[in-house]
Amino acid sequence: MTTTTAPRPGTALARLLVLAAALLGVLLAGAAPASAHAALTGSDPGDGAVVATAPKEVGLTFSEQVAMSADSIRVLDPSGRRADTGEIIDLCSGAVVKYGVALRAGLPDGTYTVAWQTVSADSHPIAGAFTFSIGAPSATSVALPEQSAGGGVVGALYGIARYLSYAGFAVLVGGGAFVLLCWPRGAEVRPVQRTVVRGWLTLTGATLVMLLLRGPYTGSGKLADVFDLAGLQAVLQTKTGAALTSRLLLLGAAALFVAVLFGAYARRTDPKERKDLSFGLGLGGTVVAAGIAGTWALAEHASTGIQPGIAMPVDILHLLAVAAWLGGLTTLLVALYRTPSVERAAVERFSRVAFVSVAALVATGLYQSWRQVGSWSALTGTRYGQLLLVKIGLMAVLVGIAWISRRWTRRLAERTVPQPEEEELEQHLQDEPAEEGRQEETGAEESGTEGTDTEGSAPEDGPDPERAAQLARQRAAVATARRKKERDADPERTGLRRSVLTEAAVAVVLLAVTTVLTSTEPGRTEEEAARNGGTTAGSAAVPDRPVDIRLPFDTGGVDGKGVVRLSLDPGRTGANALHLFVERPNGKPLDVPEIKVNLTLEEKGVGPLPVAPDRIQTGHWSASGVQLPLPGEWRIQVTVRTSEIDQTTIEKNVKIG
Repeated sequence: MTTTTAPRPGTALARLLVLAAALLGVLLAGAAPASAHAALTGSDPGDGAVVATAPKEVGLTFSEQVAMSADSIRVLDPSGRRADTGEIIDLCSGAVVKYGVALRAGLPDGTYTVAWQTVSADSHPIAGAFTFSIGAPSATSVALPEQSAGGGVVGALYGIARYLSYAGFAVLVGGGAFVLLCWPRGAEVRPVQRTVVRGWLTLTGATLVMLLLRGPYTGSGKLADVFDLAGLQAVLQTKTGAALTSRLLLLGAAALFVAVLFGAYARRTDPKERKDLSFGLGLGGTVVAAGIAGTWALAEHASTGIQPGIAMPVDILHLLAVAAWLGGLTTLLVALYRTPSVERAAVERFSRVAFVSVAALVATGLYQSWRQVGSWSALTGTRYGQLLLVKIGLMAVLVGIAWISRRWTRRLAERTVPQPEEEELEQHLQDEPAEEGRQEETGAEESGTEGTDTEGSAPEDGPDPERAAQLARQRAAVATARRKKERDADPERTGLRRSVLTEAAVAVVLLAVTTVLTSTEPGRTEEEAARNGGTTAGSAAVPDRPVDIRLPFDTGGVDGKGVVRLSLDPGRTGANALHLFVERPNGKPLDVPEIKVNLTLEEKGVGPLPVAPDRIQTGHWSASGVQLPLPGEWRIQVTVRTSEIDQTTIEKNVKIG
């Protein structure tokens, strides 16, 4: 039987682990607070709007369904007091997701602040604030917390627990699959048993932590609220709380699976009984593993957006493939370094399992990428798309290293046969205690039956302890020398261990990127929100209110991406003041050589009416006295030129009263 012998990890292992930890730290440190699938696409009144009389309610429109509570929307007057009744109004209609809050009667003039916080359908908290004015703007003493939803210490702890839950799931499921499919003898190996059990403990502990942190994570952000039983009860009534509770129940079934795998299955010696038990464990384990994976699919990105009925099964398959590959890889690494030997056949079987897992990952990953990104521009122009590109790059690196590991597996040589002198020395060390014992017995018989020496002292009990310890040290030295000689004589085994170790290091970083990716707003949603420009539909303004729209652009040249914020005040027929703010994707002003505006009312055959705004300062252009002669749905076209040859025209329809 071909085997691989476990070496002692050296400096190469330490360097790789330090590198993996450093990269993981950079990723987690640079990760922004969790953004969400849902985004605010409009409000009534709009941000910065000035209305003549106090509205009866404030409405917020979102891109996806959200979970509202009694305190999700707060309206604060200039002195910071509540100006709303606390009554959330459901204004949803068809595909439009809109909620509002009623305002108190008799509100005085001044600037009001609307602060909102809710949870999107894919479990991530979102929050924001904006202002509007009644009569005329005024000073306001409202101070909003700087910490964003899902941020701070609670957000960091919740993110770590998310990462550990993914890692624990991969080790638990992948380790069990590795034993059943690739190395049945591993069920009897203590380091392998400890690895799978630790995976179960990690997933269970991380799930409990997420359940306790869920309330403050989506609410106050205060760590002390972990012990708020009323908050925990409210969490249990949400979709995410139900998913986490279901995961804990399924982990109870997983504990039974682990106990049978490392108990009854490991002790079975009859091939038929072991085969039957293996089939039962495989079938039951697959059901439990799919159920645990389903707790992610039912509560996160896959459960909302387009095609959720297809996306959720695909997400479950994706998670199972990740676990089979990365969890099996972790178990193989432990076996290579912590057990005396691993059969080459086991490594070859895992290589086939990994190949099938990678194929499943590619297929499911392509669908998920299309669903969450939707366009080439979102792939490069959004945070989600950029993280996805990093993940694809790491996957490519991992596949390349796996291919190298597969080559080392095929090149494994037969086990090195111990040299004759080593065998003779070891045999001599094993036989020496027996010969010594026989000599002592012979000496005792020759000295007489009294069992005393010439001075009357009693004979010694057993062999000399110092001699026994010396023999034990010699045996250990011989065994160590033999193993070292075998490793040095078979570079294929050393190459396999190093390549598997490198795979595991890259997998640590890949899992971190995946964790950040699952808590980032999908590129498709981000682009749709930008296109809507803070409105709910193609019509971007309410009659008798200022027009405020956002127009993303990309001229295709250097520094050619950005956003134009357009404000048309008062947004009705007659003379209007036009302001244009040109910004980079990061929100900083962008200086462009030229910007032009055309206004067209097609239904009445008016226009296009050209407007040539003046440059006020970097990124700010303005025009006064812009005449809109008739009410209706006007098309606003903005042409942005970022260089001598790079320009683009973007447009949006707005209603003018």
